[in-house]
Amino acid sequence: MKKMIWIVIVLILFLTSCVIYVPRDDTYGPERPSYSDREDTSRGRDRDISYFYDYLSDYGNWVWNEPFGHVWIPRGVPYRWRPYSHGRWVWTDYGWTWISSFEWGWIPSHYGRWGWDRGLGWFWVPDTVWGPAWVAWRWGDLYYGWAPLPPGAAWRGGMLYAEDIPDYYWLFLDGRYFLDRDLGRYILPYERNITIIHYTVIRTNIVYRNNRIVNEGVDIDQIRRATRSEVVKYELKDALRPGQARLGPREVELFRPELLKNDQAKPRRVVSKEEAGEELRNRPLRGEKKNVLLSEEDELKEDQRDETRLLERSQEEELKVIKEKIQQDIIKAPDEPEKKKIEMDSQDKVVEIKKRHEAEKEELGKRHKIEEEKVTKRKIKKD
Repeated sequence: MKKMIWIVIVLILFLTSCVIYVPRDDTYGPERPSYSDREDTSRGRDRDISYFYDYLSDYGNWVWNEPFGHVWIPRGVPYRWRPYSHGRWVWTDYGWTWISSFEWGWIPSHYGRWGWDRGLGWFWVPDTVWGPAWVAWRWGDLYYGWAPLPPGAAWRGGMLYAEDIPDYYWLFLDGRYFLDRDLGRYILPYERNITIIHYTVIRTNIVYRNNRIVNEGVDIDQIRRATRSEVVKYELKDALRPGQARLGPREVELFRPELLKNDQAKPRRVVSKEEAGEELRNRPLRGEKKNVLLSEEDELKEDQRDETRLLERSQEEELKVIKEKIQQDIIKAPDEPEKKKIEMDSQDKVVEIKKRHEAEKEELGKRHKIEEEKVTKRKIKKD
């Protein structure tokens, strides 16, 4: 009997030694990690969430939005901007790390969550836990994509889970461009999203390991094959001041202070939802390039042409890859009847894909027409 008791005790000690402790917080679910594997853990500990409130006030509006509380809406972003759309991915010892092109990007790209509201557009829900990028992933043979995690994403057992991510959250591109310095040029119009989602598999891939949050995302071997280039691993270092990340040959400096939670903190200036919505509706529909020599109307047309070309090129490449796959299946077929069957089935598949492509073009055309009407109304109002 005594021997059995000792065996039970040993088993309990062994099992408890394998458990990773994750500090509890109800903000995003029953479990949520804190972080710090850095030597200087005291830096920023005299600050709390009010630091974000003050810093971001210069770059956008704070709004009270139930049930999230105070949320932030960026100002001065390009038309059709989406979170994690302007910047690049780099591979670090924290996994795939987002490097934003915006001066303020070091905060909402690495802390908190993004949500969408029809009247407000994209809004950011603050939090104090740093991560390399709070995104879920999708990928397949041709496309790679990511989506900002919504406020409902929750930690369970040291892993972050997100369910029911809306299709319009996703940003997709041809895998060959994944390591480009300016991914905004290659992200496909969201009219393509529903089709591409069927070709890709979802994985969140954010884990809490060795006292740090890691976004493993897409396997680097897949990225090597897709881009036909080597994936450089950067060492992530702490920047001394806020602002855009600084990239060296093998290192990246990013400001990532530890902040205390403060439920009493609030922004110094809060605008109403009506005021924030009106500002969103009046945002100029200038293209991504912001050419001051062109009128808003001309630049929008140029931007729309680029978007249409990007969509059509993607559709053509997709159809080409599918047809090549069909030919391979026909060649591998064991006999003539099977070859005929594959050929007949594939004809229906190609017809269906072409219908989807036409529907995407139609939806893109409708959006472009709405954009043109907005610019025309704005021009009439000014005159």
